[in-house]
Amino acid sequence: MAEDLYREVILDHYKNPRGHGVMEDADAQAEGVNPLCGDEVSIYVQFADDGETLEEVKFSGRGCAISQASTSMLMEMVVGKTASEIAGLPKEALLEEVGIPLTPVRLKCALLGLGVLKVALHRAKGTPLPDEWAGLDELELT
Repeated sequence: MAEDLYREVILDHYKNPRGHGVMEDADAQAEGVNPLCGDEVSIYVQFADDGETLEEVKFSGRGCAISQASTSMLMEMVVGKTASEIAGLPKEALLEEVGIPLTPVRLKCALLGLGVLKVALHRAKGTPLPDEWAGLDELELT
């Protein structure tokens, strides 16, 4: 029963994505592709006046329901957090939001947005990229 609820939430985020759109003059941005299934995600970040807190985050892209819904969920999770907090955000936090068991291929779909966000923050603020991304070599993060 709980899995059905999570599936409904995923479908809602897929059909009505939060934070969807392109941001002109973003303070940070990056793109990523999962060539295994064709998912594409671009992330745009606008920092608050303190230069560290994410005031607005948007994403654009296309792909499967899992990649797009998990990125939508991520947008809600990270607004108001600092770049350092997000750099330390474990992938398990996002996977807990997704809430359903995922195959290894779908795991890469679900984590694409988080990887792209961490790359954007790394470029803009020098935040570290975690070692846990080493297992996601198939993803092309640019």
